[in-house]
Amino acid sequence: MAKKKVALQDDVLESAQKIWLAGLGAVAMAEEEGSKFFKNLVKKGEGFERRSKKQLEKVQGSVEGQFEDVRERAETTFSKLGRSFDDKVAGALQRLGVPSRMEIQKLTKRVETLTQKVDQLKKPATRKTATRKPATRTRKTA
Repeated sequence: MAKKKVALQDDVLESAQKIWLAGLGAVAMAEEEGSKFFKNLVKKGEGFERRSKKQLEKVQGSVEGQFEDVRERAETTFSKLGRSFDDKVAGALQRLGVPSRMEIQKLTKRVETLTQKVDQLKKPATRKTATRKPATRTRKTA
C-alpha cells in the first residue's frame, strides 16, 4: 500500500507539473497571439482610417460644391431683386416728376455754362487804346 501511496503522490505531482506547464504554455500563447492580434487590429485600423478620410474628403467636396451653388443662386436672386426694386423706385419717382440723377447732371452743366456766359456779358467791354508815352528830351551838353 505504501507503493500505491507513492505512486499516487507521483501521479499527483506529475499532474500538477503538467497543469503548471499547461498554464505557462497558455500564457506564452496568449502573449504571442495577443501580439499578433494587436498587430492585426492596428493594420485594420489604418485601412479604415484611409477609407474614412477618402469618404470625408468626398463628402466635403460635395458639400463645398453645393454651398457654392447655393451662394451663387442667392447672389443672382438678390441682384435681380435689387435691380427690380431700383427700377420700380425710379419709375415711381419719374411718375412723381422727380428728375433722375442724369437729368440733374445735365441741368447742372447747362446752368454752369449759362452762368459763365452771363458773367462774360456783365464785364464791360474794354478796348485796348494805344497810350502814348511822353517824349523824353535828350539834353545836349556843350
